Amino acid sequence: MNRFAVILAAGQGTRMKSKLYKVLHPVCGKPMVEHVVDHISQLEVNNIVTVVGYGAEMVKEQLHGKSEFVIQEEQLGTAHAVMQAKEALGGQKGTTLVICGDTPLISVETMSALMKQHEETGAKASVLTALAKDPTGYGRIIRNAKGEVERIVEHKDANEEELTVKEINTGTYCFDNEALFEALDNVSNENAQGEYYLPDVIEILKARRELVTAYMTEDFEETLGVNDRIALAEAERIMRTRINREHMKNGVTITDPANTYIDSDVIIGSDTVILPGTVIQGKSKIGEGCKIGPNTEVNNCEISHNTIVQQSVLSDSSIGSNVKIGPFAHIRPDSDIQDEVKIGNFVEIKKTYFGKGSKASHLSYIGDAEVGRNVNIGCGSITVNYDGKNKFLTKINDDVFVGCNTNLVAPVTVKEGAYIAAGSTITDDVPESALAIARARQVNKENYVEKLKSKK
Repeated sequence: MNRFAVILAAGQGTRMKSKLYKVLHPVCGKPMVEHVVDHISQLEVNNIVTVVGYGAEMVKEQLHGKSEFVIQEEQLGTAHAVMQAKEALGGQKGTTLVICGDTPLISVETMSALMKQHEETGAKASVLTALAKDPTGYGRIIRNAKGEVERIVEHKDANEEELTVKEINTGTYCFDNEALFEALDNVSNENAQGEYYLPDVIEILKARRELVTAYMTEDFEETLGVNDRIALAEAERIMRTRINREHMKNGVTITDPANTYIDSDVIIGSDTVILPGTVIQGKSKIGEGCKIGPNTEVNNCEISHNTIVQQSVLSDSSIGSNVKIGPFAHIRPDSDIQDEVKIGNFVEIKKTYFGKGSKASHLSYIGDAEVGRNVNIGCGSITVNYDGKNKFLTKINDDVFVGCNTNLVAPVTVKEGAYIAAGSTITDDVPESALAIARARQVNKENYVEKLKSKK
């Protein structure tokens, strides 16, 4: 059977009070509408059509290759929004899921269960519902004796008995695709707002004695629609809890889940420990047996097995196995840290290849460099990579020893096995196995202090 999906994402979201299009606000590192699209993509649908309006170009760019798009130039209600997909989907046989782009928490499992029930019962429409402790403001689901949906009553129109119903309409539906677009042609805007509402399709189908069913999710929280910053924070909390629990089920130790922030696309291996205050963002991938944190930020990095990162910031880089980083280190973008490396406290690495077994233990800046194997970079050493206009490369070959407080003025190469004396400023290449000393010779002026005192 054909399956289609229509995502409603045309609303401006004025309650967000933001210049950013509402459905592009991120939840756990990904725009909320992209969560919806990614979930639907797991349902083997033939077409995903996203209805966009204001800010359409930004949404198209974010979802490029994941969805088709149609424009709702005027926001005239949910039924009007779905009508914009008629050219793309009208006349085709199959099941159509209609869902809002601001509901990132609805799980793949729930979407799948709704579609499965809809198709197995042969219903013309099925409504995703939930039980609300406080249903105030929600449309109520009124069922008949057979358990079928008799009607959906808006809160303002409900009588006293109907107001006691706690099963609510979540705004997510499945429809027989042909029946949906045929009914949409008959939806009226004769209401106070002058808009075309999707629940009216249910009334039209019921008037034709068509079967309308409901699937109730057990988790009311997943139906949350994000309309303001308060709901955005709540969605972030719920999804973060969901993500952390999944990692813990997979063998990751998270010592304080409430204070650990992991984006939705992050992958973490078993027996890794995540300590409090850690933020892992983007498409980061962390291997097995690692220890990350506390108070560490990892953004779009790949970290291999048995590596320790303590109180540090890592961005857009690759880190090998059995590496020790921190505390208070900064790995900047485009760095490639090989196995068994030590990057110690207050060391900054930027756009650098750092070879196996090499060390920069403290208080150094290594930028635009190629560092070989088993290199020791002493405290306070710097690659001087910038002349005010251009960046230049420093090459430090295998088994080099760089003394403390050394400046390596790029472009420069220190060849294999060389030693650099502490306090040197190196401006020329250093030959293999040589000792480079580049500093003024020490001069001691005897009795100098006594002469200064006598002048006073």
